[in-house]
Amino acid sequence: MTLLTLAAYEQPVKWAAFALGLCSTICIVQGWQLAAMFFGLPFCLIWVFYGWFRSEPQLKIINIIFSGLYVYGIARYFLLNG
Repeated sequence: MTLLTLAAYEQPVKWAAFALGLCSTICIVQGWQLAAMFFGLPFCLIWVFYGWFRSEPQLKIINIIFSGLYVYGIARYFLLNG
């Protein structure tokens, strides 16, 4: 698949990212930290990809940082609670 092929899916994937972000926010409000991280990680990865795709450097950097923090948080949860 080329980037131009993936461009056709940009809007539906962004709606999926919106749903993931909404689920993550609900999890945060409910106090479900692990679930929030599991919903937040794919949200960030989608925006990392489309940030690269559209050359939006602020989205790339912010979401790469957040993705790393989510991976750290998930790993820490399993290491400390496993």
